[in-house]
Amino acid sequence: AEAIESILVQDFRDFELILVDDASRDASPAIMASAAVRDARVRLITLETNRGLPEALNAGFDAAHGALHSWTSDDNLLRPAMLDRLVATLDAYPEADIVHADFTLIDEGGTELGRSRVGPVDRLLHGNNVGACFLYRAHVTEALNGYDTGLFGVEDYDFWLRAAQRFRFVELHEDLYRYRKHGGSLTSQRAAQIQALTAQIVERAIPASLPAKQRSEILLGLALKSHRRWRFDLVLRAFAAHPVPVLAQLPQIGRWSLVMARDRLTA
Repeated sequence: AEAIESILVQDFRDFELILVDDASRDASPAIMASAAVRDARVRLITLETNRGLPEALNAGFDAAHGALHSWTSDDNLLRPAMLDRLVATLDAYPEADIVHADFTLIDEGGTELGRSRVGPVDRLLHGNNVGACFLYRAHVTEALNGYDTGLFGVEDYDFWLRAAQRFRFVELHEDLYRYRKHGGSLTSQRAAQIQALTAQIVERAIPASLPAKQRSEILLGLALKSHRRWRFDLVLRAFAAHPVPVLAQLPQIGRWSLVMARDRLTA
């Protein structure tokens, strides 16, 4: 209810809010139905079976009429100026296709934990620095054929990696969104799978023309982020691409190996 309300009270008023009920089994359907009754801008789509986030997103965007697209989750909050500032930025940069903005991390109770600053798209292979606050033109959705339904957990990162090959991004360093971190989130529940899928989509997105040393650095970064899995395969591929980054990180790789061995023994 709080997430929905944060959208309905936006300073920018000309929008449609499409709520997708992915076969919820809690109070969500009643909360969504109530919002649709109260505000004519709200439409409700109900999926008969649970399909997962990527398919739910695609169902929503298939029904969308707007020229601009964005999405949010049921536990995150828009600041009142978010849509107004993102729309104004795209209006100011007609050659741009996607705008992404800074946001604040909050805990379960809403306490602010710190601001997250988005980064340039040319660093996207090193991590998902597009962030959680964004707006993009509808033709981006159409050109990319929406979100990949086989990549539940990294569907947004994959979407940005594909978009970066074709479209222009603009960074907006204003705090416009509140992103909630808690143990019940999809990201927290599927951490191991998300790490594995992240390595898959990033390695696939590395262009063949990328210098060997940069390729090695990206692969090594992926390996060292995989805290719950043995990913020496990535280390070896990084070494094969260019040995210098791997040799420079040998002390860290050693500590990382010891930590994983300890965790495996105590699991």
